[in-house]
Amino acid sequence: MKKSQVAKNWPKYLVQWLVLALILFFVTGAAVALFSDIEPADVERYCPMGGLEAFATYLVKGSLPCSMTSMQIVMGLVLAAVVILFSKLFCGYICPVGAFEDILIRVRKALKIKDCEIRGGSVADKILRVVKYALLYWIVYMTVNASELFCKNLDPYYAVATGFKGEITLWMSLVTVGVVLLLGFFVKRFWCKYICPLGAISNSLKFWVWMVAGVALFWVLALCGVSLPWHCMFGLFLLAAYLLEIFCGRPKAQILHVIVDQSRCGRSCYSCMKQCPYNINVPDEGNVVRNVDCVLCGECVAACPGKALSIGVCSKGASACGGKHGASTGSGGESGASAVLGGEPGASARKGCSCGGWKRSLPAVIAVVAVVVAYIAGGKFELPTISESWDVEEGMELETVVIKNLRSVKCYGSSMAFKARMMGVRGVHGVKTYVGSHTVELLFDPAKTSAEKLQEEVFVPSHFRVWSPDPAKLSELKIITIRTEKMYDKLDLNYLGLQFRTTGKGIFGVESEYDCPLIVKVYVSPAEADSLNEDFFREIVERKVLAMPVHGGGVKETPVDFEFVRMEKEVGTIGISDYLHRMFDPFQAEYSGKFPASDAKAVAVAQRMLEERAAEDPSVDVSAGVQPDSTGMIVAKRAYYFEGEPQFIYEIKDQSYEKPILKRALPYLSNHLSTHDGVIGTYLALNRELVPSIQIRFAAPMTAEKIWELINLPEWTITYAPDDVRVEGARLTFDEPGVCYPYE
Repeated sequence: MKKSQVAKNWPKYLVQWLVLALILFFVTGAAVALFSDIEPADVERYCPMGGLEAFATYLVKGSLPCSMTSMQIVMGLVLAAVVILFSKLFCGYICPVGAFEDILIRVRKALKIKDCEIRGGSVADKILRVVKYALLYWIVYMTVNASELFCKNLDPYYAVATGFKGEITLWMSLVTVGVVLLLGFFVKRFWCKYICPLGAISNSLKFWVWMVAGVALFWVLALCGVSLPWHCMFGLFLLAAYLLEIFCGRPKAQILHVIVDQSRCGRSCYSCMKQCPYNINVPDEGNVVRNVDCVLCGECVAACPGKALSIGVCSKGASACGGKHGASTGSGGESGASAVLGGEPGASARKGCSCGGWKRSLPAVIAVVAVVVAYIAGGKFELPTISESWDVEEGMELETVVIKNLRSVKCYGSSMAFKARMMGVRGVHGVKTYVGSHTVELLFDPAKTSAEKLQEEVFVPSHFRVWSPDPAKLSELKIITIRTEKMYDKLDLNYLGLQFRTTGKGIFGVESEYDCPLIVKVYVSPAEADSLNEDFFREIVERKVLAMPVHGGGVKETPVDFEFVRMEKEVGTIGISDYLHRMFDPFQAEYSGKFPASDAKAVAVAQRMLEERAAEDPSVDVSAGVQPDSTGMIVAKRAYYFEGEPQFIYEIKDQSYEKPILKRALPYLSNHLSTHDGVIGTYLALNRELVPSIQIRFAAPMTAEKIWELINLPEWTITYAPDDVRVEGARLTFDEPGVCYPYE
């Protein structure tokens, strides 16, 4: 009984299908559902393409883009090393897009649909091959300049794995997914061969000898004073790689190859070429397949009926193994180029090349081992996302302080925000951030500040509402104070509050205040205050995992590492009204409007605003007075303009307005209302009944009926910039009209 191609080439399919199964296991949430200690999938955590983009950014700018860490970089560098030493094993065994395109090939064959072959070396083939290099240049250029992984905008794997909900550009993702599905169905490995930017990197690395020579040339030019911008150098490298691919296409500096025993090959069946996912004409390659497209997938070896093909190492060098059409044969017609990893080596293999009994599953083994090595090595060190210093003078004796567990430092953007904040701190001269471990390292002048003061500067006081108390049932709450360590980030208090929520106790909120150890005030029901002792708080604070149910089922686990120090003896009391206002995060926006320059009241208001700015900034010149714009209008604050006139509040109350998802919509509502005459401001506040309320302040010509109409429009007009005004779907809906009362 004839074995199937899958059975004969089982190492490839075993690895490919195992990778796909693991991706599905994590992406679908099955891993989180079955194992409580597994975090939700990060689809880019082990991406070698992202790692190489990050490495390029690090070389050019000294920083890492997005949330990239050493893990992705090591994955990318190990992939590069494997390509140089062996072949494009990632493409042949690990890449999920490549595996999916192989599945498409098998589906097409099962349906007996003829493929559309693009003959290697044809004009169409040469033109199409430039696409992946152009795409790679664009991706790397955009990534380095923006410090954001641009490949996520169009990566078909990322789009599908995130359910088209990641950081994608929808039309780009749809195009690339369409290319994989449609063109990949009719043309073998179309994406991999012509579009994939990682394929462009891999093909470039196959010509690594030429690339090294190019680096040496640029180094010599730099010594001679000729320096090119990085993007020009990168473009020239890619151009050279493309030209080498279409005019040479046979890199030689590689260890493993498909070896052709010409004495066994009848050069008539071409089964190898038919099974090759890249349509490589294996018999015409000579004794050794050196085609730039070869990924050592083993399909040709498994398909050969004469057992003329094997995967091996040429021990006699390129001269013996690189000939064309069966050159170099030994006595008795034996090929001196045969090297065998499995199969039947015969005498020819024994006299030609030898691999010491290794089996043809070696490429699959190398691919898996490389991933494991990269995974282990990537967790051993961490590169800083940013590493910057400022105002460092010669002779300064600077020190460093390391602050851990800053969960808000999680990407390039948050790192730069942290740096901007630290630049305003006296005595700080540098910052490094490590987003993988949420760690920062500050460079400071001990003559101006200290490590303790810097920890206080980094700390952001915060509060978190665990449950909402009912003011009708509780007139006051008890305040229990505990001391903790390792809670420098504002998110840490949220995690502690969520831990308290899981207990079901009458704990309504927590609030932090800087000290060493940290002060954490716990607001509890008077009925339960006596039952909450030091042992209870120690057990909750020092839990190592926060386990919270997630929507749709399952549990999300977040590792935490807080330390409990002590519980203070004194217990305080706070009125329920004071507590609710203390825990409440208000929103406030007040607007200016345009008025004719002939309006004396508007001119007086504008002059008042100008004088206020001058009081804060002496460089502001008030002598010229208020100047109208080109249309004869002046800008005046409406709150000033309507002083002394009847003003009103339109209020809509709802307890749910404190929810973050609803609070995020308030700036859009405010923006939508700001352009309408008579609307003075929009607020989120606690009303007289201590209920969260949206309050819209207005004066004539605006009316309560008009406000109700405006906020219920199905589309809102949002002004992002003077020349960028958009009409977008309403972000909030309102079931019942609010109440209107005079503004006091």
